[in-house]
Amino acid sequence: MADKVNLLNLDRKKLAAYCESIGEKPFRAQQLLKWIHQRGISDFNEMSDLSKDLRQKLIENCEIKAPEVLFHKPSNDGTHKWLLKMHDGNCVETVYIPEKDRGTLCVSSQVGCMLTCTFCSTGTQGFNRNLTTAEIIGQMWVAVRSLSKAHGEHDRHITNVVMMGMGEPLLNFDNVVPAMDLMLDDFAYGLSKRRVTLSTSGIVPEIYHLAETLPVSLAVSLHAPNDQLRNEIVPINRKYPLVELLAACKAYLQVNPHNTITFEYVMLQEVNDSPELAEELIALLKDLPAKMNLIPFNPFPGNRYTRSSNNRIHRFQKILMEAGITTTIRKTRGDDIDAACGQLVGQVKDRTKRQARHKQQLGQSRS
Repeated sequence: MADKVNLLNLDRKKLAAYCESIGEKPFRAQQLLKWIHQRGISDFNEMSDLSKDLRQKLIENCEIKAPEVLFHKPSNDGTHKWLLKMHDGNCVETVYIPEKDRGTLCVSSQVGCMLTCTFCSTGTQGFNRNLTTAEIIGQMWVAVRSLSKAHGEHDRHITNVVMMGMGEPLLNFDNVVPAMDLMLDDFAYGLSKRRVTLSTSGIVPEIYHLAETLPVSLAVSLHAPNDQLRNEIVPINRKYPLVELLAACKAYLQVNPHNTITFEYVMLQEVNDSPELAEELIALLKDLPAKMNLIPFNPFPGNRYTRSSNNRIHRFQKILMEAGITTTIRKTRGDDIDAACGQLVGQVKDRTKRQARHKQQLGQSRS
């Protein structure tokens, strides 16, 4: 018996094509999207405005299968974290961060991460595979249903999505874009392009590709103002150095729903937080409308970095602000449940053996 079609894998265009393939009108896709994403219904028998014949076809051939919730843990500050199990036993983590005027869902795109950013817990654990579209949008489907059960109204809590969870989203382009398309679709979650942000470590060719395909808001993990330091902190810089990355960012500004690019900069004590490096950063970004987001480093076991002191973070911010660069300091949220930036780990079958190498390197550094 053939595997059933998971409808969470299909954006509106693909769902309309599927409906036609089973002898139904394309507009049925809009009805299905509403039932699945706006109402959170997974039982085809409950989809009352569909004909009995269509419902029977769906029952026989389709499913709505989201990742399994292994646990759902709220933080003292209102943050929520879900550990979600995929069909193959791998797990990812998804985080919801409530604020006064918004509720942001941080979504993962890969099981682990193939990049090796040295400040990131996910980057030390290895890489297994890309998530499917169903597994990406399924995180939102699960979070909306979960928050609705806790607080009442369905689909009123998540106002923003950031592709900043586990993995590098631009290295899973073909699955991430349809998932974001569902986030934007008025028959699904109806978010604006300004409220869906993709964060990348700098996969230059795919930045241009995203600009042509689905130009949502863009954030770039920068973390250093020169190639020498960035090569150490964000090793993908060796392949796509800063001159190429900034050229791609300038091109992206032509389609970006915001008139600036957001740059993320994790604050590492006496590594990248000096006044001299702040001045280098100003020079680097002088021709680019930019917003800086300074992120206090969130420590994890075995890492060699420490968080910059508040004095060093605020001094860095002051230098950038005086140069006219809008600079915010990200609040640390959910650190009591290891849900803060750079702390997402999940549970990965490490095919790269990176965990073993990481432990060996730590042993050598301590000897």
